[in-house]
Amino acid sequence: MKKFLVVSAFVLASTSAMAASTSAMAASTSAMAATTAAPAQPAQGGFTGPATTVQPVQGGFTGPSAVPAITTVNQAKEANDDAVVELTGYITTSLGDEDYMFKDSTGEIKVEIDHKDWNGVNATPTTKLVIRGEVDKDWSERTIDVNKVALAG
Repeated sequence: MKKFLVVSAFVLASTSAMAASTSAMAASTSAMAATTAAPAQPAQGGFTGPATTVQPVQGGFTGPSAVPAITTVNQAKEANDDAVVELTGYITTSLGDEDYMFKDSTGEIKVEIDHKDWNGVNATPTTKLVIRGEVDKDWSERTIDVNKVALAG
């Protein structure tokens, strides 16, 4: 009978110690979960939820340039490849896909505007625009590869 009591006391003591250890471990895990369970917040403000995408933050320099931009279609038609242009005028025709005809008071030139470069601007042939980009000189023609479209002020 003494052996049974000693074994029972040992089992009971071991079970109590194990329960205390498990309880301490659960408390520690709970504390750790509380500090790591907070969801990461986006770096910028705005709505985050279904059907949203995170837009990369972009920046850059705005100001005078050491290389003056070409400001007329006539100048762009004679410019070197990759020359910077800032033209003010009108898109007169869509040529399909991302190609358009652009016109100012000095002439007309083909421009390529990627969908992302419209910057939310909607235009018709009567909408005065400022387009920024560079000359793309090919063997037979020059076009403008547009990087930004804005409404003329």
